[in-house]
Amino acid sequence: MRPDHLATLIEKDLADGATPTMVCATIGTTSTTAIDPVRRIGEICAERGVWLHVDAAYAGVAAVCDELRWVNNGVAEFADSYVTDPHKWLLTNFDCTVLWVADRVPLIEALSILPEYLRNAATESGEVIDYRDWQIPLGRRFRALKLWAVLRWYGAEGLREHIRTGVALADELAGWVRAHEDFALLEHHPFGLVCFRPLWRDLSDQDAATATLLERLNDSGDVYLSHTKVGGHMTLRVAIGAPATTREHVRSAWQRIEAECRAVRDEV
Repeated sequence: MRPDHLATLIEKDLADGATPTMVCATIGTTSTTAIDPVRRIGEICAERGVWLHVDAAYAGVAAVCDELRWVNNGVAEFADSYVTDPHKWLLTNFDCTVLWVADRVPLIEALSILPEYLRNAATESGEVIDYRDWQIPLGRRFRALKLWAVLRWYGAEGLREHIRTGVALADELAGWVRAHEDFALLEHHPFGLVCFRPLWRDLSDQDAATATLLERLNDSGDVYLSHTKVGGHMTLRVAIGAPATTREHVRSAWQRIEAECRAVRDEV
């Protein structure tokens, strides 16, 4: 997100008689783990009274590591709500999402319905927090229990080791890609995702060749990659995050990608 463009859009809405109510900034986009400038976006929202929600579904858990807490720059000062998913990278079974709000009152006022049969002394005294008022359904599963178990089992240091291992393996893979003359690396890779694409220099339809490569790799059963589009080019994505993944797995995957790329190049 470009803050200057955001400010322009908000001003246009106001001029047209509309009331901007929420801006969603992202820390670690699904496609490439791009990070929006939350602090500057937050300043704009604060000036205009717009709710700022921060979507850190994948990358937010990286902040368990001291050296990665920069990802939340501006969150504490400006975010009205923030969400991250421990089921994505923090070793918790699907599904488990963590929601934080700076002020819970607007959320509860929007969603709370209190018929007579739900009234009780504990609620009215404020002794308990009724999470039924934080969502549309009245009931909810006890998702927090499995996150609690993960925190107790691994501890802070165990979780940090898991995140750091994924980051280090991704960084090593990025180094191999960067050093290869037949591949172009998307340099932004602060987490466990590496995006890159083959350079089919003599082909007019490079995306078709990349699609062929992706299909053959995934059909092999040895590796599984996903893809996105960056700058108009089909781009391969390698996500590293499973606790059992080792350097040998990553190295083997890269060697398979290299070999399959050569095979496709020879055929086309």
